[in-house]
Amino acid sequence: MQPLESTFNPRSDEFLANVDAMQAHINTFREVEKKVLDLAEAAREKFTQKGKLLPRERLNHLLDRGSPFLELCSLAGYRMHDDKDGSMAGGGIIAGIGYVSGIRCMVVASNSAIKGGTITPAGLDKTLRLQAIARENKLPLVSLSESGGANLNYATDIFVLGARGFANQARMSAAGIPQITVVHGNATAGGAYQPGLSDYVVVIREKAKMFLAGPPLLKAATGEVATDEELGGAQMHSDIAGTAEYLAEDDSDGIRHARNILDALPWNEQLPPLREPQWQPPVYDAEELLGVVPSDPKKPYDVREILARIADGSGFMDFKSGYDGQTVCGTIRIEGHAVGIIGNNGPITTAGATKAAQFIQLCDQAGTPLLFLHNTTGFMVGTHSEQNGIIKHGSKMLQAVANCRVPKIAIVIGGSYGAGNYAMCGRGLDPRFIFAWPNSRTAVMGPAQAGKVMRIVAEDKQRRSGMEPDPKTLDFLEQATAKKLEEGSTALFGTARLWDDGLIDPRDTRQVLALVLSVCRESEIRVLRPNSFGVARF
Repeated sequence: MQPLESTFNPRSDEFLANVDAMQAHINTFREVEKKVLDLAEAAREKFTQKGKLLPRERLNHLLDRGSPFLELCSLAGYRMHDDKDGSMAGGGIIAGIGYVSGIRCMVVASNSAIKGGTITPAGLDKTLRLQAIARENKLPLVSLSESGGANLNYATDIFVLGARGFANQARMSAAGIPQITVVHGNATAGGAYQPGLSDYVVVIREKAKMFLAGPPLLKAATGEVATDEELGGAQMHSDIAGTAEYLAEDDSDGIRHARNILDALPWNEQLPPLREPQWQPPVYDAEELLGVVPSDPKKPYDVREILARIADGSGFMDFKSGYDGQTVCGTIRIEGHAVGIIGNNGPITTAGATKAAQFIQLCDQAGTPLLFLHNTTGFMVGTHSEQNGIIKHGSKMLQAVANCRVPKIAIVIGGSYGAGNYAMCGRGLDPRFIFAWPNSRTAVMGPAQAGKVMRIVAEDKQRRSGMEPDPKTLDFLEQATAKKLEEGSTALFGTARLWDDGLIDPRDTRQVLALVLSVCRESEIRVLRPNSFGVARF
């Protein structure tokens, strides 16, 4: 492939100003992540007194030392529900893709150091998303469980959809995807079914408690008096009820059991031999990704400048380069993985939509994964666009995105507005993975445009009613609408609602893409051994 040539001067004042602006965005979301870590760390003494490891320590014990770990949805629920300042972000769960005993897994740990690991609606949404990733990518799922269950303040928001998590577990087991759960503490009521539906259960002696009704509820409901251990202790579940397969002495021993279970599975041996690809690093430094995107979102940039810093050898094969320059299509490699690229240098025109739709079909035919790099105000509007069939051609692009069979990965680089978000495989079009840079924005339209639209509509309505438009009222409406759209379009706002799978530092883009492309490649060639109902205890 022809190497791209960058036109940026990394020492220019404009470039350095862009770097400062991007670094400020990065600092903002890193500070939120630190708040969550600090709040969990404050519980250390309490965990130590109980002879327990903190949730992140459990995770560190589980993962292979020195192996890559991609945390997912780390800021789910940011400033939502009980989270007033961001310190409780994460939905009560720490999760990501990592290696356990040499096997790539989805790992999920209850963040019991914060509000007992209770689950908010955002935590439920995160759980369902993690299960979807595990199932679609054929990843074994390892859970380190200790949770107070549903946050009762939001029980009505969680109860009905909570069953979907259990259904997903049953279906993953039936699909042949192993699920291993280590119960480190309480697993009560509906929470007891999470380990119960796992294929392998490890319980910690004198720490794990699993029951549908705890001693207080049992006494209130039936009058029966029983201790925690009699009703749902680890030894009882291991020796009498048979709910658990393995009895561990402490957190570390429980995690050792989980690692041994995975080590005993011939999971990797069932894959065909894989050729290790050869590749060259990009010509341009990843550090320069901090200055590629203008600090002013209204200023355009060439998406090829990003490609030059993430592609092997900075090589790019441009598809129909002279046909509509606002939608960029072509092929690169990332650590040897072939990838079809669709990026935005402006709005999506009729020509851009047909170009992209054709390119998507070619990638689908060849089995080439697709990467969408968002930075668009949406589809081009106006009389010319409408008369040239923007709806018809835009629909073709949406059909191609929705129906192509290859893995689709999206990164929201800049703006992702209107139906352009859909056409570029936003969350609603089911990308295999979607991440966002911390400067990015996602909304139905730009805040200023939304304010003007509301002003025009209100003014027209007043005139039709025979009223003289009130400039002060219209000003207030315009400004309030713009402010609401502005606040509801930030990267933090979107990641809190799982519009993406996490915010990433631009400099980590190539590493993240290489990892998820490897996950996708492995899932495409892995053959599972499904059965009808999943593995059950009799």
